[in-house]
Amino acid sequence: MQLGIFAKTFPGSDAQTVLSAARDAGYATVQFNMACLGLKSMPDAISPAETASIAAAAASTGVSIAAVSGTYNMIHPDPEVRRVGLARLDVLARSAHAMGTRLITLCTGSRDPDDQWRHHPDNATPQAWADLIAEMTKAAAIAAAHDVDLGIEPELANVISSAPLARRLLDEIGSPRLKIVLDPANLFEIAPPAERRRLVEDAIGLLAPSVALAHAKDRHADGSFAAAGTGVIDFRHFVAALKAGGVEAPLVTHGLDAGQATSVARYLAGILEGIA
Repeated sequence: MQLGIFAKTFPGSDAQTVLSAARDAGYATVQFNMACLGLKSMPDAISPAETASIAAAAASTGVSIAAVSGTYNMIHPDPEVRRVGLARLDVLARSAHAMGTRLITLCTGSRDPDDQWRHHPDNATPQAWADLIAEMTKAAAIAAAHDVDLGIEPELANVISSAPLARRLLDEIGSPRLKIVLDPANLFEIAPPAERRRLVEDAIGLLAPSVALAHAKDRHADGSFAAAGTGVIDFRHFVAALKAGGVEAPLVTHGLDAGQATSVARYLAGILEGIA
């Protein structure tokens, strides 16, 4: 498993700067974000020069591009917002190979009109599910057209709020282009140790064949997010369970600041080295 980090953890408005910082902090790969080029995360256009700058920075630093962020609110209550998001996903998909990646990460979204990461009670309605199926079907067609994969991350505040719902989505869409991004911190908010381990094991049991990326952020005992290794998540158990399930996807950390990057890299590298 390669060790990676969100590229936008580091300041900078060009790929060479942020990928050099990732390398120097101890990371071999990144989840890229177009904001690292001073663009919107989901831009309306990406020039050949911009994609070439990412590929060149990856080649010169030795830091690969594990994925690029393509998050938009896939169940936004306004269909026009969804239409624009899908068009921007197509822009990213057209440029992904030139950047050096074939994986685009998604946000399945929330009915909250202002924040795609905030829970809304209507997320659990049949209509929200129907809208997600319709949107994901279109997204999968874009992915197939451009030979890329889409990473779906179960998130407590989103319509895909659990591993079983992620499994249901994969089964209903039935596209090999849909993959999973698995983050143990998104499987619970507050739970005792045995329950945390069970949730991790159950999620991997359901989703392992489709896991294309693993995330590593942590939670404090009060449920708030933390940098990996500073909270309650047993990352040694998480990595061991992934490997037992045959998952060799990159492990990408986020939810930290640049000043924590080196110490988190050492912590996670020690776990990866200890679980061969």
